[in-house]
Amino acid sequence: MAQKFKVKKGDEVIVIAGREKGKKGKITQVITDKSRVVIAGVNKVKRHQKPSRDGAGGIVEKEAALHISNVMLVDPKSGKGTRVGFKNLADGSKVRFAKKSGETING
Repeated sequence: MAQKFKVKKGDEVIVIAGREKGKKGKITQVITDKSRVVIAGVNKVKRHQKPSRDGAGGIVEKEAALHISNVMLVDPKSGKGTRVGFKNLADGSKVRFAKKSGETING
């Protein structure tokens, strides 16, 4: 069974551990089977790419995946990292909310 995470694609997150600590960005990809996320502009690595019929080769810079435990959702009110909770609204829908400010998280 696939694991459930409290962050998803499009969320604004902050890196809380590692050499990229303190950087913010949006999640572009969630790799559920490996518990990793790819964040735009964070954890850039250089890869040597072999030339192909489609394009030229060379040294390509791209984002590498970070473990999901090393990122934290950004509070929409304060802009700092926050834990995520879930609550059921009166209309029966389940929403995520920031534990620090209590504000609901869109998406």
